[in-house]
Amino acid sequence: MVYKKVTLIGRSTESFDDATDNAIDRAQETLENVHWVEVEELGVEIATAETREFQAEVTVAFQVSDTET
Repeated sequence: MVYKKVTLIGRSTESFDDATDNAIDRAQETLENVHWVEVEELGVEIATAETREFQAEVTVAFQVSDTET
């Protein structure tokens, strides 16, 4: 088995948990065989946002499909 990792940044105006869930939900909608997620960084955007925007940078690992030639 081979796995690949990609980094996503989830955003929310509510909380870090919501930002993390948004990233995970998007990963599961667009990637197949998602196996685990690692939360790498948390941050809050305050400079350009009207309200605080919570951000969660996550690394998503998914299994690469085997192909036969």
